[in-house]
Amino acid sequence: MPEGPEIRREADKVEKALQKGPIIEMYTAFDRLKAYENLLSGSKVNKVATKGKAMLIHLSSGYTIYSHNQLYGRWYVKNSYTYPKTNRKLRLALHNEKQSALLYSASDVEIMPTEEIEDHPFVSRVGPDPLSEQVTVDMIAARSLDKKFRNRRFTSLLLDQHFIGGIGNYLRSEILFAAGIYPEQRPADLSEGQVRQVAEALLLLMNRSYKYKGVTTDETVVEGAKAEGKTYSEYRHWVFNRGGQPCRVDGSEIIRFTAGSRRCYYCPTCQRK
Repeated sequence: MPEGPEIRREADKVEKALQKGPIIEMYTAFDRLKAYENLLSGSKVNKVATKGKAMLIHLSSGYTIYSHNQLYGRWYVKNSYTYPKTNRKLRLALHNEKQSALLYSASDVEIMPTEEIEDHPFVSRVGPDPLSEQVTVDMIAARSLDKKFRNRRFTSLLLDQHFIGGIGNYLRSEILFAAGIYPEQRPADLSEGQVRQVAEALLLLMNRSYKYKGVTTDETVVEGAKAEGKTYSEYRHWVFNRGGQPCRVDGSEIIRFTAGSRRCYYCPTCQRK
């Protein structure tokens, strides 16, 4: 499933396309939303926001289109009324005179008055989204120590969208490595300084992944790997998907284990118990 940085980049792409002119036609595959096809014609796109792994297209007509890619959804941006060659099923299409934004495969699509979007069952439950909202280290640190979250192991807490929106499986491992925190620890087990280290790593790596198309390592790693002719997948992460390989910092063997039925990775010396 795409994580927050991937959805934020898709949102940027959709926003850029749809702000080139008012919507001249909308298509939806869902009978329950058909009435909106004419209603939203002529609307301008004010903003395309994200809330965790959901996309929110805010329209000048006072409505917001909510979508969640789930496992298989994908947005395409094409020249107006140009469609990709794909076996996927078109679920939503928004056309202006220059470009079309096309959502395929996703089934979680809703249209609501913008003033009510915060009451949507998914949106109302998601925590702050660092890629679309003003989120600070202090806010994340305080949230980590809240009674709702402080006794949760980081392996489960970081995947909980109620905590912070947009973190997924690769970011979970990468954030904890960057913070130097053993994955099975809880916020309650840490010093105030360590809690802040997690918060700082969270903001840094979410923004780095967004800016550099999924890369969470730093420039030194990337430049060194490219000089050696290594591929994107070989330099992309610090520990994720690198089980059995040497740590980029101290050479220790990266450990892979399962947490919450999903794979997780850590360095046993950089992230001591």
